[in-house]
Amino acid sequence: MTSFELVSFIFAAAFLQVTTFGMLAFYRHWQVYQEVKRSLYGFDQRLAAEPVYKESLPISIPDKQPTWIGSRKFQVAKKEYEDASQSICSFHLVPTDGDPLPNFKPGQFLTFELPVRNPVSKELKKVIRCYSLSDRPGLDHYRVSIKRSVPPTEPPNLPAGLGSNYFHDNVDVGDFLDVRSPGGHFFMEASNQPAVLIAGGIGITPMLSMLNTYLQSKSSREIWLFYGVRNSTEHAMKRHLEALAKEHSNFRLYICYSKPLPEDSFGSDYQHKGYAGITLLRLTLPLKLFQFYICGPRQMMESIVPSLEKWGVPDESIHYEAFGPASLAKTKPRKPIATDEQTDAEPITVTFSKSGKSISWDESSGSLLELAERNGVEVESGCRAGGCGGCQTTIEAGEIDYTQEPDFDPDPGSCLLCISRPKRNLTLIA
Repeated sequence: MTSFELVSFIFAAAFLQVTTFGMLAFYRHWQVYQEVKRSLYGFDQRLAAEPVYKESLPISIPDKQPTWIGSRKFQVAKKEYEDASQSICSFHLVPTDGDPLPNFKPGQFLTFELPVRNPVSKELKKVIRCYSLSDRPGLDHYRVSIKRSVPPTEPPNLPAGLGSNYFHDNVDVGDFLDVRSPGGHFFMEASNQPAVLIAGGIGITPMLSMLNTYLQSKSSREIWLFYGVRNSTEHAMKRHLEALAKEHSNFRLYICYSKPLPEDSFGSDYQHKGYAGITLLRLTLPLKLFQFYICGPRQMMESIVPSLEKWGVPDESIHYEAFGPASLAKTKPRKPIATDEQTDAEPITVTFSKSGKSISWDESSGSLLELAERNGVEVESGCRAGGCGGCQTTIEAGEIDYTQEPDFDPDPGSCLLCISRPKRNLTLIA
């Protein structure tokens, strides 16, 4: 054997060895990947059958919706439960004046003025509460689907939801309600861009409005829904969602049970055991530029929204609404408010005159409503988005700045605490 032949043999043996090890490593990686995929029911078939969507014009949703001023009287035409545990109840509302209902943007809410009796003092007071519209615009009625709230575990000693329990226990067919016009900044934009809806618990309600609006319009827009609940007892609108998935090839449905019951059927009742989190999204979604719409409890939002940002989803493609005792903390610092009278070196003090509390405020403090709640100042609130007027508070001295344009027009000399921050030292009658 010549030297050239020996060298060639050595190189060939080395190449064969590297190739063999490489193929083994790839095979092991592929086995792990397939094992993860098998945890998602129907994953292989769904991706293999990826349909080709034809172009269509987006549905037309006017930017400016005709609305009414103040409260309007509605009557409950129908009341029905939407889940096995009867914790979610839908109320169909028709206007008593017989006038047509204005359209709304899918995802918006209604604001209610409820005469609720305090469970402790027995005093009757007006309570402002907001609930998402759970059906499409263009019908002869509005629908809201409300979950009965139980007392939260944190913070302790808080009562059960006054508004939701009032609806479940006191509102029946034939009753009358005072309702303000639809509002809110969380809604699905008219577009052909693929959309991903992520809902946790009762966060499904605005998603139902979005789904019913776009799928009923025969839009070919690609829509994915990831809906997370604990098990079948909390699974709302089950038959309706399954029917939509069967009828519309451009709609993909993924139900996630975090704690399925023994009788819950994997692959039939739910497609994923666990939470509707970022791992599931990354394994399931194809590589496309999606618009993400997220609604759920705060813990879910604080996990998913930052994870989407880390994944590289642009800020303008992430739309969310949180519910519960506090709104979702922003992941990015707010833009400082520039003032001529007060510099960064001079701290801002917010005084709540009725409560006798003076509190320092800085850029990390959030809204005036968040500041009040963290410091034990009792303030009524509803939508937490500037739409209901529930947190309207009189300004005794000072000036505020709004973080967004309010939907509700506050009285002169008042402000909405949920979307405002102080520009300088401020005194509020609260």
